[in-house]
Amino acid sequence: MKNPYETLGVKPKATDHEIREAFKKLAKKYHPDLHPDDKTAETKFKEISGAYDLLKDKDKRRKFDAGEIDASGAEKQQQYYRDYAGAGASGSHARQDGFAGNEGLDEFFAQAFGGRAGGMGGGGRANMKARGQDVSYTLRVSFMDAATGAVNTLQLPDGKTLKVTIPEGAEDRQTLRLKGQGGPGYGGGPAGDAYIELHIQPDAHFVRKDDNIHLDVPVTLKEAVLGAKIEVPTLSGPVSLTVPKGSNTGTKLRLKDRGIRNRKTGQKGHLYVTLKVMLPQADEPELAAFLESWTPGHAQNPRKEILS
Repeated sequence: MKNPYETLGVKPKATDHEIREAFKKLAKKYHPDLHPDDKTAETKFKEISGAYDLLKDKDKRRKFDAGEIDASGAEKQQQYYRDYAGAGASGSHARQDGFAGNEGLDEFFAQAFGGRAGGMGGGGRANMKARGQDVSYTLRVSFMDAATGAVNTLQLPDGKTLKVTIPEGAEDRQTLRLKGQGGPGYGGGPAGDAYIELHIQPDAHFVRKDDNIHLDVPVTLKEAVLGAKIEVPTLSGPVSLTVPKGSNTGTKLRLKDRGIRNRKTGQKGHLYVTLKVMLPQADEPELAAFLESWTPGHAQNPRKEILS
């Protein structure tokens, strides 16, 4: 995985603001909505989202700079236990517990129980069962997968994969437990569990606040002045929204039950749309001529509050 600083095109000493602005610029350029069916753009968007997810977290950025974690956010030493998995259940368990091998484990049991093979229920070490070690991983999840639920694949250090079910409404840094997917047990004991910490990637348009979703939507001057029906995106697809006559930048509209489903109550939050009035990008001589000759019926000073 590439260095996150190189992925975002910033220097290692970049400020939080510089990192955030670099991500916004790249996210707008490579967002999948702007490049449908373009796998290259989709891959690029995932890379820059992953890099931003790491660098925006002060603690993870410090750990990465110190060499404690890799570019994926995984602690480098967490891979060691998997390196011994091929040695068999008992062999790997001895090593993951800090012994050189089964001989070291034998010596430990001999000292702990006075060299008596029968000191462990009459069967000695041969009859001992121990639960496997728990392991921890991080998994980057897209905003939409977290909001609506999905099944993602987690690539493990040893090349194996785990299928991880992302629950609808999953939250950033939420930890999922996969029972029996951790380290192998010893002597026929049960395997440990895998704990997956979810890292939700930011979306280029939607912003989550609790169970509500917020979205900025641009509208034309004509739509704002005269009112209109427009299409806006939601988590479940585009819907029609009525822009009231005389709307202004900052006008906030609510789409009920179009937000995130609460995991405890089952109720959905709302989608709040904030309008942004956009002037024409090209020259409009008739509009300019009208405004030059137009005398407002009501005097207005939009800067009154900031000048007082």
